[in-house]
Amino acid sequence: MNDHFLLRMIDIHKAFPGVKALDGVSFDVRPGEIHGLVGENGAGKSTLIKILSGAYQPDSGVIEWEGQRVHITGPLHAQRLGIATIYQEFNLIPPLTIAENVFIGREPGRGAFLSWPTLYRQTRAVIDRLGIDLDPRRIVRTLSVAEQQMVEVARALSMKSRLIVMDEPTATLTENEVGQLMSIMRELKAQGLSIIFISHHIEEALQICDRITVLRDGRLVGTRAINEVTLDEIIRMMVGRSMSELFRRSTTYATDEVALRVRNLSRSGNARDPNAIVLHNINFEVRRGEILGIAGLVGAGRTELARAIFGVDRFSSGQIEIDGRPVKIRSPRDAIRYGLGLVPEDRKQQALFLRLAVRTNMSLAALGRLVRFVDFVSARAENELIESYRKALNIHMTGPEQRVANLSGGNQQKIVIARWLALKPKVLIVDEPTRGIDVAAKAEVHQLLDELARQGIAIIMISSELPEILSMSDRIITLREGRQTGEFLREEATEETLMHAMALEQTPVSVA
Repeated sequence: MNDHFLLRMIDIHKAFPGVKALDGVSFDVRPGEIHGLVGENGAGKSTLIKILSGAYQPDSGVIEWEGQRVHITGPLHAQRLGIATIYQEFNLIPPLTIAENVFIGREPGRGAFLSWPTLYRQTRAVIDRLGIDLDPRRIVRTLSVAEQQMVEVARALSMKSRLIVMDEPTATLTENEVGQLMSIMRELKAQGLSIIFISHHIEEALQICDRITVLRDGRLVGTRAINEVTLDEIIRMMVGRSMSELFRRSTTYATDEVALRVRNLSRSGNARDPNAIVLHNINFEVRRGEILGIAGLVGAGRTELARAIFGVDRFSSGQIEIDGRPVKIRSPRDAIRYGLGLVPEDRKQQALFLRLAVRTNMSLAALGRLVRFVDFVSARAENELIESYRKALNIHMTGPEQRVANLSGGNQQKIVIARWLALKPKVLIVDEPTRGIDVAAKAEVHQLLDELARQGIAIIMISSELPEILSMSDRIITLREGRQTGEFLREEATEETLMHAMALEQTPVSVA
């Protein structure tokens, strides 16, 4: 076994007000190794990586780089050492070209004059090293998410990085794009680079990594060679219990009472093509107490359907019925008035006010119910609401005044759900409800959705993860390119039948 280490982080401690983020964590990476770093939200992964990247300073502990003790003073210092970090939220400038983004701040040329031919040639050399086909002159905003990620990797390579940290790199990629990324990671490893791979998808870590380190509650649980550990053992290390103990839905609470019916809903036109078919003749219903799953590949129209129902985007034709009565939903305000709630796909960009407190984020939508004495919000009523949902949803927070940005992903998602529950919706639409949260938090969200269904709320659940759709849904509809291609009862559906309906155009299948 190679005992030479590129990086060693020894006995790292870091505390924030009211929170011990890291408690004596040690972590190391060998040259040419892909090392997985996993743990629940709040386990300390992000804090450890931010210390490595220079964004945070440790309270105590030692960092060694190539056998020498170093004090990483900031992100630029980390980059000069050869450490590059690619975060979930890309640090790209959309209006600029790929080449400009790759070499931003390090453009070739003399004095104030940039050499465009040299810039494009050097960018092409880096891109060729990744084995991908991208024109350095392309504008970044025209790229797919996967292509933008490749630009981030290319920038890291252009800085002659020895270690690349990838934070949730597959969170928004399709299955094919994940395969492409893993091929590139293996090629980089073959070239001698080291990679720290952070992911909530443990199966991916087991597939690509040489070793895997597990953190829990700010402490090191252990480091294992991939060939010496199983998926169930990793999950037990992460959450303290086995996969078989995590939540699995087995009971249906669906009634015969239809809460929401969508008839022939269609929408044409998007930002790039005014004639594009976004949705075409979508028909379905969801009953009280039922969880209706919506499955489809990227671009199938799942999120667009949710936005149209909720009044975010206008649809071209069709009808929506609530409790058997046709309604006109022209805006989210109308949707809320009729008893609809929407937990959007991107909680950070579309749902949360990250710089504000838990109090504001949780009670914002329900302020009308909390007003006393004309225009004054009752602090007592607001505190009671926050405390009731903190207990009901098991939200881990230091108090109502804690900034939402400092909560884990799972707890942030619970805050968004609590906001809608405070309005007591008839229908709750959840778009990718467990994206970017760990396995234990995912089980808690699943249990919460099951409990809401038991209370009689009709739930529409959109997810890219077929196991999640299959385990949580009473019925499932599939979409492809804005068209409805199938409808299945849970007991009749398999990953193969769903994928067939999602990937191949066919006549819609109904089991209703």
